[in-house]
Amino acid sequence: MQAAQRAGTNHALEYAVGLSNELGRPLVVLFALTDRYPEANERHYAFMLEGLKETRKRLRERGVPMIVRRGEPDEAVAAFGRDAAIVVVDDGYVRTERRWRASAAASLECPLVEVATNVVVPVEAASPKEEYAAATLRPKIYRRLDEFLRPLKATPLRVRSPEPGLESFDIDDTEAALARLDLDRTVGRVAGHRGGASEAEKRLRAFVGRKLAAYAEDRNDPSLDGLSGLSPYLHFGQISPLAVALAVKKGPAYGQAAYLEELIVRRELSFNFVRYNRAYDSFDGLPEWCRTTLLERAKDRRPYIYSRSELERAETHDPYWNAPSGRWS
Repeated sequence: MQAAQRAGTNHALEYAVGLSNELGRPLVVLFALTDRYPEANERHYAFMLEGLKETRKRLRERGVPMIVRRGEPDEAVAAFGRDAAIVVVDDGYVRTERRWRASAAASLECPLVEVATNVVVPVEAASPKEEYAAATLRPKIYRRLDEFLRPLKATPLRVRSPEPGLESFDIDDTEAALARLDLDRTVGRVAGHRGGASEAEKRLRAFVGRKLAAYAEDRNDPSLDGLSGLSPYLHFGQISPLAVALAVKKGPAYGQAAYLEELIVRRELSFNFVRYNRAYDSFDGLPEWCRTTLLERAKDRRPYIYSRSELERAETHDPYWNAPSGRWS
């Protein structure tokens, strides 16, 4: 478990439970906690650790033990999976995630299976190539949406999986766990945002009940609180996009189309981009027309020019940029 940090609506977990039942072998969940992830900071990791603590509790309620190891995920999986019959991992698309999964697979003697669960329509199922825009991906997604937009039932674990007597990184005390990690401490936490599936589910219910009907109009007005607030929970896999989509489908009809466009088409366009464009994080990864335009306009005079530190300190002419960040969109 790495990108889909949740005990519910998790296709990778349900697949692993099914294999455990079929093979008659105990199931153990491993999470590798690396403090070497690019741009790792206290804000991200406090939020993530809060979520992991709840995920471990929910897994225990299902009879599944969870081990947390500090270190690089590929190395942790290779070491931990030495005696495994099979290793199941969730899907990852950015370069770091792909490297982890490929390295782990190469190090294991048993099979490693990657299961898509962080998108509604699996990236490869939607399209076998990089899509130019939402306009080209949208019809391909909607052709298969009914196939994948279905509730995922939790499979009861029939094989007794006792807590193994193995060393695990202590995440019971979030503050103590953070103190043991080598992180950027200059990026502090966001007040009022706590990680975890329960918090994500609460925000989802509030959004569907109170904001969804006006989402199409309110979403582009930064002075209104018209968004779902689910972005960080989706980012850390603390809530499933499938669960969000199904909840939205049960809400007010007006607003559904606009929100599902963002959640499924636009979000999954970004997954398509990093999956198929090997230069996704560089200038060369931009479309030719975009590179040409940027180069042509590079010497244009600009009314305001700010350094990175000025932007970070919110020292600009723009009151919206400078406004205190009390919530994530």
